[in-house]
Amino acid sequence: MKKGFLVKIFLFVFFVSACFISIPGIAGAQKAVELTFSNFFPAAHKNSKIMEEWIKEIETKTGGKVKIKYYPGGTLTPAAQIYDGVVKGISDIGYSCFAYTRGKFPVMEAVDLPFGYKSGVIATNLVNEVYKKFRPKELADVKVLILHAHGPGILHTKFSVSKLEDLKGRKIRATGLASKVVTALGGAPVGTAMGETYDALRTGVAEGAMAPAEALQGWKWGEVVSYTVKNFGSAYTTAMFVVMNKKKWDSLPKDVQKVFEDVSAAYTQKQAKLWDDIDKEGYSFLQSKGNKIITLTPQEDARWAKAVQPLLDEYAKDAKAKGIPGDEIVKFCRDYIAKQK
Repeated sequence: MKKGFLVKIFLFVFFVSACFISIPGIAGAQKAVELTFSNFFPAAHKNSKIMEEWIKEIETKTGGKVKIKYYPGGTLTPAAQIYDGVVKGISDIGYSCFAYTRGKFPVMEAVDLPFGYKSGVIATNLVNEVYKKFRPKELADVKVLILHAHGPGILHTKFSVSKLEDLKGRKIRATGLASKVVTALGGAPVGTAMGETYDALRTGVAEGAMAPAEALQGWKWGEVVSYTVKNFGSAYTTAMFVVMNKKKWDSLPKDVQKVFEDVSAAYTQKQAKLWDDIDKEGYSFLQSKGNKIITLTPQEDARWAKAVQPLLDEYAKDAKAKGIPGDEIVKFCRDYIAKQK
């Protein structure tokens, strides 16, 4: 009797254990997919904080199937190496600017040209339309999640500006494409890193700088310049990307992929709005310091737009030499911008 009782107890325990193992979410729960995310923005920057929100939403909406370890401030891979880092699997996800590796993204770089942007929303919508229209091979080795672009890249100075001639020979901090814009407008580009620009302006090494208005507060330029010039006719932008390693993307379950796509689509527009919001904060910060905003007359703004036209022509010519339809891309961008006015 005792032996029979023990056998029954053993069989009962075995049966119950087997049931628990077969129940999803208990002993047989699937291990979460762990991903790494490299971002060049500093941890405290709003464009870093918004990606923390994106991560949390992905993790929540996948029901814990995905966990993302975040590396802001270029701590995993430097800004210029983030894209290649994703391709090589150093990070699974990466966030950086196309402009940091000029020549690598010949189609997407067109968006950065001084088409005369007036908002981050317009710039963001355009970079996504260019991607949809031309489907550039340069992005074929990754899964594109988010494309966005900052607000109008405009002029901030220590001196008053009302006409193009006021810029002649003036030392203006600018790098990359922005330095070409400065040259086209008659200024003399000064190449300093973003973090060095405050001191360059404070000490007079630079008399002005090119950037979206966000820099007035985000980088405290509003403390060391006296004016911001709304030269929207010649305003440029900088397009940015959030991409995932292609093999890692292909390995994800379809329902998880859908969460990434849905959440990323929403955050594309959130990023666009964020740029416009922080630009407004920049203008307010400048004025709180007793400094002024200068709006060019329509006629003068048109002169600035004409002055940078050769940059668009140069891009179209160089792109064509590489077998890329530069003329078509420039026309597409110009037509899109014109419809937004």
